[in-house]
Amino acid sequence: MRRRRISAGRIALDLFVGLVFFFLVLPLLIVFPISFSSAPYLQFPPPGFSWQWYERYFGDPVWIDATILSLEVAAATTVLSLAVGVPLAFALTRVRFPGREAIEKLSATPIIVPTIIYSIAVYGLFAKLRLIGEWYGIAIAHTLHALPFVVIVVTAGLRRFDINQELAACGLGASRLQAVRRVTLPQIKPSLVTAAFLAFITSFDELVIAMFLAGSNMTLPKKMFDNIRMEIDPTIAAISALQIVFVSVLLVLAGRFGEDQRGIANAR
Repeated sequence: MRRRRISAGRIALDLFVGLVFFFLVLPLLIVFPISFSSAPYLQFPPPGFSWQWYERYFGDPVWIDATILSLEVAAATTVLSLAVGVPLAFALTRVRFPGREAIEKLSATPIIVPTIIYSIAVYGLFAKLRLIGEWYGIAIAHTLHALPFVVIVVTAGLRRFDINQELAACGLGASRLQAVRRVTLPQIKPSLVTAAFLAFITSFDELVIAMFLAGSNMTLPKKMFDNIRMEIDPTIAAISALQIVFVSVLLVLAGRFGEDQRGIANAR
């Protein structure tokens, strides 16, 4: 009787999860067909098949410039967030100092505070520093926004890592920095890769901060938003489909690379 109840509960849970997943995926079943539509406007189902909206995107220098700017900002955000987040994660897991818990909670603030409030605060500061309209200003703001993901993921990796391996390296004559570089970092490489991908995706898809700080510059999400307000055509669907594919590939690569690195670490 108990097994039947457990089985019935599991079936109900699987059904609920399946419905939620279908609800989340349902927009994709509309976006992808519209991106190949032959109609001059958003229409579902599309009347015919055409590559014209992808051709319009790749043939428009404004769209390409916005994409390149988003990639540059995302790359800079990834580097900066790792440069700040990894040492911070080491400090939070290895060093005991007054206010450590407060700093750990403070590092998660950007994902707790609503983005619009964070954007207004950053805009007020960056306006005084004359960083509005500068791509590196957007990168700095995105770094603060992506930092919690790096800290959380790397901290989790460090807490799973056996610190005795690092201490053994120090006992064999390595300095603490050498032990971290040659022993610890290779062992937590899956966490580092995952953190880097999350930081990149967080920056690449971010809209609200860019609207406040980009000025006349156009990141890809900002350009898409402006295009929706001014002119709605299936180009938006084509770009959305490309973004979905791009982000999905990054997530698959992050998962695959992480599994490969774990396998190498276990073999060692």
